[in-house]
Amino acid sequence: MSIQSASQLSFGFWQGRTVQIEQVDENISSDGGLIAFKQLDSILGWTESFSELIQHSGRDHSAKSMLQQRVFGIVAGYEDQNDHDSLRSDPIFKLIAGRSPSDPDLASQPTLSRFENSVTPSNLLQMEEWFLDRFVESFSEAPERITLDMDTFDDPTHGMQQLTFFHGYYDQYQYQVRVITCAENDMTVLPVLLYGTAAVSLGAYDDIVRVIQKIRARFPDTIIEFRADAGFAVPRMYEALEAIPNLIYTIGFAMSPVLRKKSDELLKSTELQYKTTGKLAKQYMLFPHSARSWRNVSRNIVIKCEANSEGSNRRAVVTNRPGADQYPDGTYERYADRGESENRNKELKCGFKADRLSDHRYMANLFRLMMHVIAANMLVCFRREAAKDIAEIPVATELPVEARSQHAVLRDRE
Repeated sequence: MSIQSASQLSFGFWQGRTVQIEQVDENISSDGGLIAFKQLDSILGWTESFSELIQHSGRDHSAKSMLQQRVFGIVAGYEDQNDHDSLRSDPIFKLIAGRSPSDPDLASQPTLSRFENSVTPSNLLQMEEWFLDRFVESFSEAPERITLDMDTFDDPTHGMQQLTFFHGYYDQYQYQVRVITCAENDMTVLPVLLYGTAAVSLGAYDDIVRVIQKIRARFPDTIIEFRADAGFAVPRMYEALEAIPNLIYTIGFAMSPVLRKKSDELLKSTELQYKTTGKLAKQYMLFPHSARSWRNVSRNIVIKCEANSEGSNRRAVVTNRPGADQYPDGTYERYADRGESENRNKELKCGFKADRLSDHRYMANLFRLMMHVIAANMLVCFRREAAKDIAEIPVATELPVEARSQHAVLRDRE
């Protein structure tokens, strides 16, 4: 960072007082808010414990220092390594890395690139366990229920990155990011980086079993529910979930000619209801179904039919939820609530720029994805702590006019 110098000058135009300008060394930064995140990280111990998993023997820059550069940079909106060619001399980034503003600069872009490419398969496996441990530790006491949502998003790539392939649906070269999130506390439980054309269900059953086993080891009596879209509706997923006692799952299911035939009457009834009332119409049904690939196993299918001004549609889910036969509407709507978890995925991809995986090596890009997830989870914890503080602020029984809605003010004046 360049520091502009100024000679000492005096002026006497201001109300009989002398205005004096003198040369000082000032370190200026626009990222002061990161200090609060550094304070949170000092309590959580995330960057310190995560950096201990990395086998790095840098002479001038520790793994912890470089990890903090990248994670806090992502929090502040600097998702690229190139950003740190300037940020390495920023006083705030030096402070959060344990250096004073007058100390030597932090790591440069080439050094950070070598750091990201230094991870090994063993490191990455340990990092996955780190995420699982941090998730179960996020609950101060045993929760009554934990709802796990699994989903993917595309991650466009540029250049010759390992394991990126052209995906016809997205019309681009890409990776695919798969994440498991928790609906109760918004944390990303486990990030996975798939090659560009992989089936989204590849290895998904193993991942969800690992997560559930970790939860059950800590909270054996907690109810666990799993939700996912139709991309994960494969026999091996059902079999893996059904082998776990007291696990509830609801997974999207593609409409087939058989399901359409069974639900045709319900769809017609829903369309008639909309034409009669002119209001949004929804109806639900449940029936046992046995697909050819299920080896003669019968599972419950819930179908929702909907009609509105835009037309009509129907959606299906497969579920083992108790009581689904009595409340198929509640079963489906509980599944539809996973849309809020999709918002967290959008925040990770777009807000935290987890779609900027530009290292060449696949393992470096997976490590990079994990740093984006740490940044996103840190914000989740920050919000949670801020919400606690807000809840403790006493609320006045009568709000001042300036704080009330315009509608309420006008109503009181009538």
